[in-house]
Amino acid sequence: MDTGSAESYRGLRYPYGRKPGLTPGEPVTVAPGVYWVRFPMPMSLDHINIWLLEDGEGWTVVDTCLDIGTSREIWENLFTDFLANKPITRVICTHMHPDHVGLAGWLCERFGCELWMSREEFLMCRAMAADTGRPAPDVALRFYHAAGWDEEALEHYKQKFGNFGRAIYTLPDSFHRLTDRETITIGDHYWQAIVGRGHSPEHVALYCPGLKLLISGDQVLPRISPNVSVYPTEPAGDPLKEWLRTQAIIRDILPDDLLVLPAHEAPFHGLYVRLSQIIEAHKRDLVKLFNFLDKPLRAVDCFPALFRREINAGNISLATGETIAHLNCLLGRHRITRTRDEHGVEWYEQILETADFEDE
Repeated sequence: MDTGSAESYRGLRYPYGRKPGLTPGEPVTVAPGVYWVRFPMPMSLDHINIWLLEDGEGWTVVDTCLDIGTSREIWENLFTDFLANKPITRVICTHMHPDHVGLAGWLCERFGCELWMSREEFLMCRAMAADTGRPAPDVALRFYHAAGWDEEALEHYKQKFGNFGRAIYTLPDSFHRLTDRETITIGDHYWQAIVGRGHSPEHVALYCPGLKLLISGDQVLPRISPNVSVYPTEPAGDPLKEWLRTQAIIRDILPDDLLVLPAHEAPFHGLYVRLSQIIEAHKRDLVKLFNFLDKPLRAVDCFPALFRREINAGNISLATGETIAHLNCLLGRHRITRTRDEHGVEWYEQILETADFEDE
């Protein structure tokens, strides 16, 4: 692919263009021994980027796509046409979400190789996959009722519950744990695991000083900010606090001259700028939400403060989780109050006496 005319937009520089016309399943060289393959997905976020790393007599794979027929077909073509009969010797998953871990078990089983993940991601993925076929638990229904869902939304949730595991091939029974700042050798270079929290429990990005690359997974995306949500399993969690802290730490410890290889959209330069944009956007959202709560409101009433798009049955779970993440962050900063009425519905309201918090 010609990268001679890099495109710049909002402080980022895209050596392959912002919207490269990639052929699904066709590897693109981004550095010596590092290849980018795009897999299509049948959803609004319609693709994921997979990374193939030459690793001595085999290949290390980073992320795998959903367990769907088109993904398996692309992998089969890669086995035949590109991987040159060298086996996959290691599968690394940045985190537990189905588009990243979906075919990890299938690849590990096929090649007899290890799955490398952080511990929290591996265990949480197995726990959520085990919900497949179960009815929605009462605690989850109470959680969404408290957020203000009506009976139609709750019924839709009941019907969809357990879908997480349907796009994931069974994970291996064991794994190799990745920890924060751990270094591993892949091919002729060492890579360092950078753990982030908030979008998922213990997300692993991979930093290679020698190649000046960061395989960022969903931790740093060039245009969108990944969903940061509270779920019924941990209703009092504050993932947004963890997310903001992690982004600031990554900005402090990594150099700014890296080519960032994200899980979605296109590779880009401008890590420091993008991390700052993400942090500032969430800070603005917290201020907007605080100002919006000048009277008691439920979580569902707060959607207009955070989202410009329509919230419907297809996205209300993500919208609710992200809204409660922002509400819990404000609660943790003692900027708002929460009360529960006699019907089990929770209401939030600003505390006018609190000091300004825009710089926190």
